[in-house]
Amino acid sequence: MQGKLIVIEGIDGSGKATQAELLTQYLQKIGKNAMKITFPDYDSPACGAVKMYLDGEFGKKPDDVNAYAAGTLYAVDRFASYKTNWGQAYENGAIIIADRYVTSNAVHQMAKMFQDEWDNYLDWLYDFEYNKIGLPRPDSVIYLNIDEDLSCDLIEKRAQNKDIHETDREFMQRSREAAKYAAKHDCWFTINCTDGENLLPREEITNLIIKALELC
Repeated sequence: MQGKLIVIEGIDGSGKATQAELLTQYLQKIGKNAMKITFPDYDSPACGAVKMYLDGEFGKKPDDVNAYAAGTLYAVDRFASYKTNWGQAYENGAIIIADRYVTSNAVHQMAKMFQDEWDNYLDWLYDFEYNKIGLPRPDSVIYLNIDEDLSCDLIEKRAQNKDIHETDREFMQRSREAAKYAAKHDCWFTINCTDGENLLPREEITNLIIKALELC
């Protein structure tokens, strides 16, 4: 019995890891078989090229690696994770909560392109990862909407060794524009995570996510 795949998406610093963990805890508390996964999977050997990219070994700026090349690196990491970590649980009926997924290529890689190229990239991305590679499509994608300035401030407070995405504020702004486009294009559930100035309490954001999923 195939399970469900729920993706928590957003730009860096938007609280994806926290909300994926809280949602998983909530589902387990009400008796569901729920499992959290995270991308990139830094503990996997398949993530080696992704780490090299984020550490700046292929270029010091995100744009130094084109969207298709970088997207392929992340796809390999996801395929390995599916085959060795969570695929069997998913096929046996578990609810998988993903902190990032295929959708993250839309957020971060489209930021490297002109907007008139975005639809073609999305067509390529979804065909490549879902059809060609065979990764499962999400049942729901929750997009955590947060201003890039607040996101950068949160990253500054938490990160000791920032990657090439997190150190480039202008790239973060482009990523947010790409994320908003993808959210509308693919009907993601958008959760506004601030009151206009400040981040909402994390439990309040979790409750908004749960209410959105009840609509699925």
